[in-house]
Amino acid sequence: MTKIISTLFISLDGVAEIDPAWHFPYFDDHMGAAVDEDYTGTDVLVLGRVTYDSFAGAWPDRESAGEVDAPFAKRLGEMRKVVATRGDQELGWRNVERTDDVVATVKELRTQPGLEKVLVAGSISIVQQLLAAGQLDELHLLVHPVAARHGRRLFDDDAAPQPLTLLGSAVFPTGVVRLIYAPSDFPNSATYDDVKDMTPDA
Repeated sequence: MTKIISTLFISLDGVAEIDPAWHFPYFDDHMGAAVDEDYTGTDVLVLGRVTYDSFAGAWPDRESAGEVDAPFAKRLGEMRKVVATRGDQELGWRNVERTDDVVATVKELRTQPGLEKVLVAGSISIVQQLLAAGQLDELHLLVHPVAARHGRRLFDDDAAPQPLTLLGSAVFPTGVVRLIYAPSDFPNSATYDDVKDMTPDA
């Protein structure tokens, strides 16, 4: 069965729009291993247009430069990539296809034989759409111990609550916490009256 997974770098105050100033100081071998785990076994990479432009603007050159990051750059180049875009301009990287309805495309990917893992890298709006449509199976967050203060947040203020179930966690030496969640329902419908006997000194 196809699993749809999102992987995001995120700050303590919920900003998932990466700023190199707060991201790279926390990147270490542990985070690199977590990223590798997320990408390993990926059959299709789904990207929003902004994230795709960032990837396509950097990784092909890194592959051709042949430095230490070239093997990962090549892995990204070889992956099948689906880009959510309404434009028709040339996307300029290999193994790329486009969609103007990412939710419908993800639903269709679930039906394709042999696809086991679809990874959504970054792409905040895509993650939000898939969560709202019930089309995201796991949310992988690398939470940095920093308040970013500005930037786009993963969860919008005007959206409905999104309960999650914690599937796994790890704490890295830098203080980064890796959290793996699955969308879920609230554990119950309790109100304060249901829990007041659990307050301290009750």
